[in-house]
Amino acid sequence: MSKKLNRFDLQKMKDSGEQVVWITAYDFATAQFAEKAGMDMLLVGDSLGMCIYGYEGTVPVTMDQCIVHSEAVRRGAPNTFVIGDMPFLSYQVSTEDSVRNAGRFYKEANVDAIKLEGGLRVCPQIKAIADAGMLVMGHIGLTPQSSGQLGGFKAQGRTAATALEAIKDARAVQEAGAYALLVEAVPPEVCKIMRDELTIPVYSIGAGIQADGQLMISSDVLGIFQAFTPKFVKRYANLAEEITKAFEAYVKDVRSLRFPEDKHTYKMIEGELPKLMERLKGK
Repeated sequence: MSKKLNRFDLQKMKDSGEQVVWITAYDFATAQFAEKAGMDMLLVGDSLGMCIYGYEGTVPVTMDQCIVHSEAVRRGAPNTFVIGDMPFLSYQVSTEDSVRNAGRFYKEANVDAIKLEGGLRVCPQIKAIADAGMLVMGHIGLTPQSSGQLGGFKAQGRTAATALEAIKDARAVQEAGAYALLVEAVPPEVCKIMRDELTIPVYSIGAGIQADGQLMISSDVLGIFQAFTPKFVKRYANLAEEITKAFEAYVKDVRSLRFPEDKHTYKMIEGELPKLMERLKGK
């Protein structure tokens, strides 16, 4: 069993050019599979709003939901670096709120770090959480919680002006005390500039190969989430089809009395059935 990585291990991986591989997980079983597969990190993303609860976006997700799922993931992957994702309005209102809610992830779910979205505008929160002794990962580019301001789930930093703004955000996040940065849906050239300029690890989700590691949504990788598939997704399985087939076969077996068979049932201890029948007669 491999030892759980810490922030210094992750920094060494950046410095040596070794890629970090991570994925989202929302439940015990997925976390177990991911740890067994050798994932370096797991993110309990607020994407659980869409992937687990069927919301249209991440905004409705609550702290309590994130905590419950983070607890389950920690139990499933005790030897993997786990990151809790701060949901909408858990950190935007004040630095006090941000520290308190980040602390809940640590105290109640035993995470190794938290992640929050935004650049310059959330630097006071990043600093406050880091000053309180917790690890903070930044998240810039396409930030789903503020997708309304961005005009929807669209790639960011595709012009010189918007790319420069994204780079400024990256610099500010590092300066505020983040230990790492996630960059979502920006051109690879922009992500490379961030990776080369920043001393902290810079990870990609839809930002190209020239990063210090890659994140993917587990439901996308497994082919479970069916609502939409982002351009940057590579499906490694089509479990939605396999699960549907399995459920259809179960429905047919039950309706046609092919399930359960004798081998799927429990037998009474020999000689006990006649005793039962006698007792029933007496009543």
